[in-house]
Amino acid sequence: MKQSSSRLTTQRMTRLALLAAAAVVLGYIEGILSSFMLLPPGIKLGLANTVLLYSIYLLGPGYSVILMLLKVVLTGFMSGNLASAFFYSMGGGALSLVMMLLVKRLGGRGVSIVGVSVVGAVFHNIGQILVAALILRTPGLMFYVFPLMIAAVVTGIITGIAGRQIVRVLKLPGSGDPFQEEGGSEG
Repeated sequence: MKQSSSRLTTQRMTRLALLAAAAVVLGYIEGILSSFMLLPPGIKLGLANTVLLYSIYLLGPGYSVILMLLKVVLTGFMSGNLASAFFYSMGGGALSLVMMLLVKRLGGRGVSIVGVSVVGAVFHNIGQILVAALILRTPGLMFYVFPLMIAAVVTGIITGIAGRQIVRVLKLPGSGDPFQEEGGSEG
């Protein structure tokens, strides 16, 4: 019996490590793509959120919190600027994750994975702008939220569609339909 619980722990840690690595790599690729796309500051596709959507829909809130924390810390180390990267990423990531989990839970059948993704994108931007306004003591940064919201809706839709496909293709054996709570709204 002890071996199976140990094995589950090893499986969980391995799964988290792989998902964290995927999120970090996707974030790195996204950073490279963003430099070529000449996007305004703060606007990114949110590719790493596809991994978080997978976690939210197939692994649950506990995994998702740990995954978000791992991504923030690892990305901070990789950026070479752990302090500021950590605060901005943590502000956006924590608010985004809390809101995605709430919307998924409270929205039930009325909110699809694409809707959850849009909420995550919007609140990630709000969280980062709030942190920036506090750290820089510049409340005027809050006005930048409005252009970011337009971009967040577009990128949230793209990420949500990608996340929906990833969840469908990579669902765990025996996990059933990940969209069952949504009443099949994913088509």
